Amino acid sequence: MTRQRRSRARKSRIIKWWIGIWVFIIVAGFAAFLILPNSLHEEPDWKGLNKPIFVEGVLMDQPAAGSGESLQLPLSVVQSQINENIRYEENTRSVILTTGSNIMHLQEGSTEAELNMKSEQLRVAPQQEDDIVYIPIAPLKQIYHVDVYEDPQTGAVILMRAGDNIQYAHASNGDDTVPMRTDDSIHARIYADVTPDSRLRIWETGDQWVFAQLDSGVVGYIQRSQIELEKLVTVPVPTIADNRVDIDWRGKKVNLAWEAVYEQRIDPHQIGSLPGINVLSPTWFEIIDDNGNVRSKADMEYVNWAHNRNIEVWGLLSNGFDADRTTQALSTYEKRSRIIAQMLEYADLYQLDGINIDFESVHTSDGPNVVQFIRELKPLAAQRNLILSMDVTPKSNSELWSKFLDRRALAPSLDYMMLMAYDEHWASSPESGSVASLPWVENATRRLLEEDEVPADKLILGVPLYTRIWTEQQENGKTKVSSRAYGMEKIANLIQEKKLQPQYDKTTGQNYVEYQDNGVTQKIWIEDEVSLQTRVKLARELGLGGIASWTRSLGDDRAWKALSGISAQ
Repeated sequence: MTRQRRSRARKSRIIKWWIGIWVFIIVAGFAAFLILPNSLHEEPDWKGLNKPIFVEGVLMDQPAAGSGESLQLPLSVVQSQINENIRYEENTRSVILTTGSNIMHLQEGSTEAELNMKSEQLRVAPQQEDDIVYIPIAPLKQIYHVDVYEDPQTGAVILMRAGDNIQYAHASNGDDTVPMRTDDSIHARIYADVTPDSRLRIWETGDQWVFAQLDSGVVGYIQRSQIELEKLVTVPVPTIADNRVDIDWRGKKVNLAWEAVYEQRIDPHQIGSLPGINVLSPTWFEIIDDNGNVRSKADMEYVNWAHNRNIEVWGLLSNGFDADRTTQALSTYEKRSRIIAQMLEYADLYQLDGINIDFESVHTSDGPNVVQFIRELKPLAAQRNLILSMDVTPKSNSELWSKFLDRRALAPSLDYMMLMAYDEHWASSPESGSVASLPWVENATRRLLEEDEVPADKLILGVPLYTRIWTEQQENGKTKVSSRAYGMEKIANLIQEKKLQPQYDKTTGQNYVEYQDNGVTQKIWIEDEVSLQTRVKLARELGLGGIASWTRSLGDDRAWKALSGISAQ
């Protein structure tokens, strides 16, 4: 072998030797990676932030302000984590906190507050800094029963809400520390070395790892085998006293009749017997101006007459069906409070048992203000043992009559929701038809139950006690349609006078008659005991809270007998 060949062979052996060494190092390093835990440390990315807020170990987008009794939380965090219904009115810089039992009004820059319309003194005023509205912790604790832990070293704020379950734990590795890692792997870097005396809150538990948080705010993953669980603490939820629905209406069905009161007073002694009716709702109250002033036509003699017959009186408040007036009257806390205060005074003065809200013709953009009005009225009505109900239309695309109603949002603040299941064909309808056919009524009812998740026992089916006589005339080759509405007795008399023979219409679930009058076609889809019985049957099948009829003066003995079936056992 030549010297040149020997040199090449030696170089080849050296290269192979080095390759072997590097392969060994790589393999050994990889094996070590698979076996040995990572000992490198890493700072949490929030370190250095001032007053970071955590909820269930998750860092919030905005920090807290102040400290101790002066601690304040940003509005966005409060709304997203405590109660989404907390209201901020920018024009008046007002913050409104509501629950089913309390309403609190706060004003930026002021320590004067209102709790259930009574003066309340705050230690710290709400404030705005860098476009962030801050709310003091004290009223949040008072209204929503939240709890907070504020770390004295890092300033981290751990927010815990009423009903949250907090599992406490500590490291259990003898006297040694336990690594809290950035991920659920021994190869992840370490956020903190947890000492045995450090308190842990466990937010998530897996098969081998837990997601935990130290008092300092640091959150990360710890192996389950390296911790020992302590007590499980539930942040207390305030007990809510039974309201009057629970006490007086449990197991009962509402059988309400609205009482249409115009300018002339109703003489209750002319009403006669109303078998089965247990609530009357007279249209006594109306918002009359932009400032929220309320006009009353209430009558104590009517209330006494009803109470002597064990009939409750739920006074109806309307918006006068004036959309622009409604916009103004519901626009601020001050104006809404004026309406509410007057209604509560009237309720006390006339010994009302409830308040029924009937807002119609409302701009869609005012829907949130309608919801807020009900939320603000609810706790104050409940304190006075007043039943709170509201009338809603079937769901449709009508801008003024339906779209403004957020039925899903309204339901939690109402004792009852009345579905005005009429008019399928209204007074100026371009075609004749039933006021409320059974399929249409059932569809409207099911939509509220299924789409808006209104509880069945909270939903009351509204039924009409009037019928339209439809006139169809031919003019210039086209059919002209007009109608007139009549009560049950007048329709019954008409049928008898003309010796008509109504036929049952399966498609509408009611009797129907058609006849000629001076060469003009007249059509009537009759509201009588037959149609009412089908609605009562539907309400019972769906487990609804009862029946409401419009209006008392248009009904007769057949109506009260049919409607009393809602309470049949």
